[in-house]
Amino acid sequence: MIRLGTGRLERIVAVGAHCDDIAIGAGGTLLTLCRARPGLRVDALVLSGGGTEREQEEAEALAAFCPGADLRLTVDKLPDGRLPAHWAEAKAAVEELRARTEPDLVLAPRTEDAHQDHRGLAKLMTTAFRDHLVLGYEIVKWDGDLGRPVVYQPLAPETAEDKVRLLQEHYPSQRHRPWYDREAFLGLARIRGIESNARYAEAFAVTKLTVDLGG
Repeated sequence: MIRLGTGRLERIVAVGAHCDDIAIGAGGTLLTLCRARPGLRVDALVLSGGGTEREQEEAEALAAFCPGADLRLTVDKLPDGRLPAHWAEAKAAVEELRARTEPDLVLAPRTEDAHQDHRGLAKLMTTAFRDHLVLGYEIVKWDGDLGRPVVYQPLAPETAEDKVRLLQEHYPSQRHRPWYDREAFLGLARIRGIESNARYAEAFAVTKLTVDLGG
């Protein structure tokens, strides 16, 4: 297992097709980063949920997942489950995000995600952020689309517990879903921890990575 860092992180981008995607896929990583780097700028974009109760949930949740950060959140109003039919609007939102930030790290859905909204957003990110480290987070669901990740962020046990607690606390609209529970979130984190020689971890896909071995 090779452990690599990214150098000094000052700005990151986090995107989701729906409210709660970012927190489910990368909430532990956000907690880890923001606690280690007070003042970190986080530009977050969510494509759907704007103008509904979910937007308020997302604002409060990401504020909790990004303690001490300079959080700048945009929640758009694309209809849930219809991103392919609203490709132009989604692309414009991503391009607007790109125009206002030069991030050191991008957290986004995986291009292999079975959900059409997640997958579509993932494809937009790798074209808009061509020269950036884009890590694709995973979201467990009934599709059974979890793959073999190649990048891991170990999570301290208290961070993993905080992630689960914040997910339950800040997204009451999702509590009725059969997969939205402590066992699912902590269980996946435990499996990814086993794979990365840690207690808990979040895992990511990467489509392209350039290294500077002589630097």
